[in-house]
Amino acid sequence: MADTQDAAGLLETSDEYRQLAARHHELEDRLKTLASKHYLSDDEQLQEVTLKKRKLQLKDRMEEIRHHYASA
Repeated sequence: MADTQDAAGLLETSDEYRQLAARHHELEDRLKTLASKHYLSDDEQLQEVTLKKRKLQLKDRMEEIRHHYASA
Protein backbone atom coordinates (compact mmCIF):
# COMPACT_ATOMS: atom_id res chain seq x y z
CA MET A 1 0.00 0.00 0.00
CA ALA A 2 2.81 2.42 0.85
CA ASP A 3 4.47 1.64 -2.49
CA THR A 4 1.25 2.54 -4.29
CA GLN A 5 0.98 5.80 -2.35
CA ASP A 6 4.65 6.58 -3.00
CA ALA A 7 4.23 5.89 -6.71
CA ALA A 8 1.11 8.04 -6.89
CA GLY A 9 2.89 10.88 -5.12
CA LEU A 10 5.90 10.56 -7.40
CA LEU A 11 3.70 10.62 -10.49
CA GLU A 12 2.42 13.98 -9.32
CA THR A 13 5.73 15.47 -8.16
CA SER A 14 8.58 13.93 -10.18
CA ASP A 15 8.93 14.61 -13.90
CA GLU A 16 11.57 11.91 -14.25
CA TYR A 17 9.42 9.31 -12.49
CA ARG A 18 6.40 10.27 -14.60
CA GLN A 19 8.43 9.95 -17.83
CA LEU A 20 9.85 6.60 -16.75
CA ALA A 21 6.39 5.31 -15.87
CA ALA A 22 5.00 6.42 -19.23
CA ARG A 23 7.86 4.75 -21.10
CA HIS A 24 7.43 1.59 -19.01
CA HIS A 25 3.74 1.52 -19.97
CA GLU A 26 4.60 1.99 -23.66
CA LEU A 27 7.01 -0.94 -23.55
CA GLU A 28 4.39 -3.07 -21.78
CA ASP A 29 1.92 -2.30 -24.58
CA ARG A 30 4.47 -3.26 -27.23
CA LEU A 31 5.23 -6.50 -25.40
CA LYS A 32 1.51 -7.33 -25.22
CA THR A 33 1.26 -6.81 -28.97
CA LEU A 34 4.14 -9.21 -29.55
CA ALA A 35 2.69 -11.72 -27.08
CA SER A 36 -0.59 -11.75 -28.98
CA LYS A 37 1.13 -13.15 -32.08
CA HIS A 38 1.15 -16.89 -32.67
CA TYR A 39 4.62 -16.79 -34.15
CA LEU A 40 7.47 -14.33 -33.74
CA SER A 41 10.08 -13.80 -36.42
CA ASP A 42 13.73 -13.75 -35.39
CA ASP A 43 13.63 -9.94 -35.40
CA GLU A 44 10.51 -9.92 -33.24
CA GLN A 45 12.07 -12.37 -30.79
CA LEU A 46 15.10 -10.11 -30.48
CA GLN A 47 12.84 -7.10 -30.07
CA GLU A 48 10.91 -8.90 -27.32
CA VAL A 49 14.10 -9.66 -25.37
CA THR A 50 15.34 -6.09 -25.83
CA LEU A 51 12.01 -4.62 -24.70
CA LYS A 52 11.96 -6.82 -21.60
CA LYS A 53 15.47 -5.77 -20.64
CA ARG A 54 14.70 -2.09 -21.17
CA LYS A 55 11.49 -2.41 -19.18
CA LEU A 56 13.43 -3.93 -16.27
CA GLN A 57 15.98 -1.12 -16.44
CA LEU A 58 13.17 1.43 -16.23
CA LYS A 59 11.58 -0.40 -13.31
CA ASP A 60 14.93 -0.50 -11.49
CA ARG A 61 15.37 3.25 -11.96
CA MET A 62 11.80 3.84 -10.76
CA GLU A 63 12.58 1.77 -7.65
CA GLU A 64 15.72 3.84 -7.02
CA ILE A 65 13.66 7.02 -7.20
CA ARG A 66 10.99 5.52 -4.92
CA HIS A 67 13.64 4.49 -2.40
CA HIS A 68 15.21 7.95 -2.46
CA TYR A 69 11.75 9.54 -2.07
CA ALA A 70 10.90 7.25 0.87
CA SER A 71 14.17 7.98 2.68
CA ALA A 72 14.03 11.75 2.16
